[in-house]
Amino acid sequence: MMKTKKVGQNVNWPVTILLIIGCITIFFPLYMTVVIAFKQPSEMTNDIYGALALPASWSFANFAEAMRVTDFWHSLGNSAIITITVIVLAMLIHSIAGYAIGRNMASSKFYNFVYLYIVSGMFVPFAILMMPLVKQTAQMGIANMFGVIVLYTVFYMPINLMLYAGYLKNIPIALEEAARVDGASTWRTYWQVIYPIMKPMHATVAILTAMSTWNDVMTPLVIMSGTGKNTLPLAQLNFQTQFGTNYNLAFASYLLALLPILLFYIVCQKQILSGVVNGAVK
Repeated sequence: MMKTKKVGQNVNWPVTILLIIGCITIFFPLYMTVVIAFKQPSEMTNDIYGALALPASWSFANFAEAMRVTDFWHSLGNSAIITITVIVLAMLIHSIAGYAIGRNMASSKFYNFVYLYIVSGMFVPFAILMMPLVKQTAQMGIANMFGVIVLYTVFYMPINLMLYAGYLKNIPIALEEAARVDGASTWRTYWQVIYPIMKPMHATVAILTAMSTWNDVMTPLVIMSGTGKNTLPLAQLNFQTQFGTNYNLAFASYLLALLPILLFYIVCQKQILSGVVNGAVK
């Protein structure tokens, strides 16, 4: 007679406990951020229980003041322009490069070298490139938003190229051969056959590029300084230096900067997971 196992016997308790601790570690700072953002300065106390307590009244006054102080809408617009432009360029330029290199690197030493050369760019720290880039962009007259967009497009090419080339290995080459038999050129085959199939990887590249671009503060800081224009992270940095002790305003501004990219991630999360899993297959 077969014995039935209890549900608890199938649980990997060490892993479960680690996951619970991880969830609490993530949830606690987020909870504190939301609670403090809605509190008034008079409600802030040094007592731990007082800090954890919910606001007496949920007011959006801190958010309105944070938006005014950080010139939120202009900073948001600059960040959105840069991020969206970089995403579009990445999905066009990096996917084309990934297709050209990925389909030829197995049979050509030249394309294999080009692939390794570009991917090796991931291991070059930005600190080494920072000062030469500042001087070069100034000499070229692109020490502005346009220069930041160009730099981001170049910076994210190594990782995006690797993802696209890896994802292409999951697409049968027979699809391209069939298109060529029907008289389609390589260019038409790519845009009408291959590009739509890579939709999960486009979503993955879009969210990874968006998160890196949206949250970066160093590149706009060194390139756009003196232009009078701020991205949202740069505005947050300037805000922190002026109102670093006003935690209510600070946390409200952090939530405002977090919401757009969080919503973008929620919308694209299914495609992201699919693209990462398939792109990792070798």
